[in-house]
Amino acid sequence: MSETAERHEFGAEVGRLLDLVVHSLYSEREIFLRELVANAADAIDRRRFEALTQAGPTLPPDAKVRIVPDKAARTLTISDPGIGMTKEDLAQNLGTIARSGTRAFTQSLAEAQPADRPNLIGQFGVGFYSAFMVADRVEVISRRAGGEAAWAWASEGDGAYTLAPAERGEAGTDVVLHIKADAEEFLEPLRLQTIVRKWADHITVPITIARDGEDEPANTGTALWRRPKSEISEESYTELYRHLGHLFDKPWATLHWRAEGVLDYTALLFIPGMKPFQAVEGERESHLRLHVRRMFITDRAGLLPPWLRFVQGVVDTEDLPLNVSREMLQSTPVLARIRRAVTGRVLSELKARTRDAEDYAKFWENFGPILKEGVWEDTEHRKDLAPLLRFRSSAVEGWTSLPDYVARMKPEQEAIFTLAGDDPEVLAASPQLEGFRARGLEVLLLPDQVDAFWPERLDRFEGKPLRSISQGTVDLSKLAPEAGAAAEAADLSRLLPLLKAALEGVVSDVRATDRLVESAVVLAAPEGGPDLHMQRLLRRAGRRIGAGLPVLEINPRHPLIRSLAGQAEAGGDMAEAAGILFDLACVQDGDSPRDPAAFARRVAAALTTGFGQRQGGGVEEGA
Repeated sequence: MSETAERHEFGAEVGRLLDLVVHSLYSEREIFLRELVANAADAIDRRRFEALTQAGPTLPPDAKVRIVPDKAARTLTISDPGIGMTKEDLAQNLGTIARSGTRAFTQSLAEAQPADRPNLIGQFGVGFYSAFMVADRVEVISRRAGGEAAWAWASEGDGAYTLAPAERGEAGTDVVLHIKADAEEFLEPLRLQTIVRKWADHITVPITIARDGEDEPANTGTALWRRPKSEISEESYTELYRHLGHLFDKPWATLHWRAEGVLDYTALLFIPGMKPFQAVEGERESHLRLHVRRMFITDRAGLLPPWLRFVQGVVDTEDLPLNVSREMLQSTPVLARIRRAVTGRVLSELKARTRDAEDYAKFWENFGPILKEGVWEDTEHRKDLAPLLRFRSSAVEGWTSLPDYVARMKPEQEAIFTLAGDDPEVLAASPQLEGFRARGLEVLLLPDQVDAFWPERLDRFEGKPLRSISQGTVDLSKLAPEAGAAAEAADLSRLLPLLKAALEGVVSDVRATDRLVESAVVLAAPEGGPDLHMQRLLRRAGRRIGAGLPVLEINPRHPLIRSLAGQAEAGGDMAEAAGILFDLACVQDGDSPRDPAAFARRVAAALTTGFGQRQGGGVEEGA
């Protein structure tokens, strides 16, 4: 090691990651070349974009990715005249682990079929490290465009790397692989060309391979989206999809079309077939790639709304100048029209795919919660999105839609009933549903966080208002239970005031309800305020203002309530009973008691002595 070289340890878990890449994916070593070539092409695209938008150093007119095998030196070099890296960039980009982490990588590796394993590298953003599958030492010499200094990064994949000053005449990067003895096949130009044609033929940047002193073209460099659909195989589509999105599955849907006339653009879009490991829930920005006359411009043009950010692909237009600036991207009406057209095309595709319920369910289970965001935030497309939504239901198996729900509504039913919460299984067993089930009324179950928001914006569907059954008073008097004789209701004139007094500051009201059958109590939100699910979200966020106090509803026909009503008439103290009833209602809704320790004491005392035999005390603070 040079005396001027700095030695650094890899960031967390990289050593373990390298071991996984080298040994667990060893049989698919050729994939390393795809990853390194893709990195080089991306660097060229980045330099071109900076030159166009930020007056950065101009990209050489003959910019290309060069692959240079040297059998005598046993090295394979991948060179590009791209954006390059500073010393800090080298340390950050090559010295720290990919965001997905070793644990997720290991789990996916164990679950993946052998045919899928090569693509796990790209999926986890660890493509550079795949070089160690074929090299026992890797050197990276890089100079940032616009900078004067070059730096060399080097490692033998042993948990450490070095950084040292270097020489490079022009901006760009050289990745030098010192090939292992059992990987000499990757020094053969013909073998390298086969790999490039297989994995990187769609890359628009020219790729050459040095052979007998000359650089020979290795890829066609044809933008796949510019070719007629009849000439493109499913395998070619899939490979581009995997390259663009760093995914390893097959697309659920492929949309490829050309628009001519008022707008002139070509689009090739993919809807993924599975959730990516790097969640799309966190970053709410579409990364659809914008190209102008085949040249990559940016993947941050907002070509799709945030609620379609899972869509991958390319939009290539003739209607923008090559030197389009970031400001122009925000203001140009051309791009605004393309956005509307592309969004409409994706919605049309989703609508068409709903005809196959089983197939559409696969999409919905992956991206349904994201699509719901559009109902909340997109006034223009809200009505188009509503029929695309799918729900679990209290009345039918599998997924159902709003049109299907409305078709099943009873003639006297005036609203679409919903129940939001955190867990679909808890929702399906909720006492909130008892009175509705007894009357044959269907309730849509909403277990996603976004479900606390979007129903308010949609408000109604086909003239029927959406109504949360945990909010306000739901009048079921018009619909009698379908079967079974109900027990006689107790007189609650004495019990209700006692419970309300005992729960002062904990609930806003205590009232009788006819929507319970088997349960003694249930919570409801006050009329006009947020429903129970929204209240829970507000509490978790530390926002008490606006949450309000819940209402405790009791079942006058339940044996427990009938017994308590009798004790109240006899002058019994309801303080302990009130606290237990409230906490039971919380637990039934999937929530925790306000004071778990106090709840445990109350239940233990009640089991020991029975209600009505213990005197004194109000509801403990925090109950």
